Amino acid sequence: MTELINEIITRLANAAPIIRLLVVIAIIIVSSVIVLAVALLYEGLATYAERKVAGDIQARIGPNRVGPYGLLQFVADGVKLLLKEDIIPFYADKWLFIIAPYIVFTASFAAFVPLSYSEHIYIANLNVGVLYILAISSVVSMAILMGAWGSNNKWSLFGGMRAVAQIVSYEIPTVLSLLAAIIIPASLNMRDIIAYQSGGLGIFRWLIFNNPFTFFAFFIYFIASIAEVNRTPFDIPEAESEIVAGYHTEYTGMRFAFFFMAEYGDMFVVSALATTLFLGGWQIPFIGNIVMPVWLKDILEVAVFFGKVFLLIYIMMWIRWTLPRLRVDQLMELCWKYLTPFAFFNLIGASVWVLLLHGKGVYDIITGLFVH
Repeated sequence: MTELINEIITRLANAAPIIRLLVVIAIIIVSSVIVLAVALLYEGLATYAERKVAGDIQARIGPNRVGPYGLLQFVADGVKLLLKEDIIPFYADKWLFIIAPYIVFTASFAAFVPLSYSEHIYIANLNVGVLYILAISSVVSMAILMGAWGSNNKWSLFGGMRAVAQIVSYEIPTVLSLLAAIIIPASLNMRDIIAYQSGGLGIFRWLIFNNPFTFFAFFIYFIASIAEVNRTPFDIPEAESEIVAGYHTEYTGMRFAFFFMAEYGDMFVVSALATTLFLGGWQIPFIGNIVMPVWLKDILEVAVFFGKVFLLIYIMMWIRWTLPRLRVDQLMELCWKYLTPFAFFNLIGASVWVLLLHGKGVYDIITGLFVH
């Protein structure tokens, strides 16, 4: 996207400044609309997939009435939410109550920006892409607490406090596990990290296979990320058996839908981050070095990237419909007594590995022995 804007500005070098500004704004708006449309389509289909996965695990059929194989069920759900009455509690803090779901959804949507979907398809090539995602995702906890406090409801406030405690706590093992991978390519740029994992038949130089510490870091990150997005068994902020519906108890219609869609957006982002840092991003296994047309390679890279992401999302759904919800004390104990210390010592181990072996991974060491 940055390259496209620069090219257009170069071609309009002789145009009036106001014309160039309007063209750039138009490109940004059109791009944002396209990305938003794709994100909404994904979130709708993800709800359909979730219900199908739940049905399969529970020996049910799942949605099968609206459209072929029930594929249009999410459209019917969207229309239903649009037509529902928008209720604002009488004693609620009106402005906090109204703005909170929009901030949650906006932060979730903004996290899509630095992701690289193929070698030539990306929105923004940020040199601090990983840091950007971590920063923008932290806004979600603030917005959840805003909505909970603004609802003027004790169950909402309980859920909001739980959400903040959980998200802030699990951000620590999340960041520590990401650092174990980041110190190897020594970059926060998504494209640089993916490029570092090229070679090795498109699979053996993935950072998850770089050394034993990055292997464990992936699983620490994945467990912590499930808690970060409030998925079962870590969904205590909205535990219906304890606090009605938690922080979004008072929300109806589209305001509730924004909270709901943001959860699926966050699932995509954390899975895309895991794919980028640990699973080679859009690197195509086994055929990545074959010469092919650029357009065909981009299609294959996008398919590989989304395939890896959707596999991780499927595992999240599988876990949700398999494991029971943890208690609050169990959830915090898992974070502070197990994941955080283990992630910390794992980071130290990864740092020592990089220092002693100059960043070489297991694949590089083995191939080096055969070459010599």
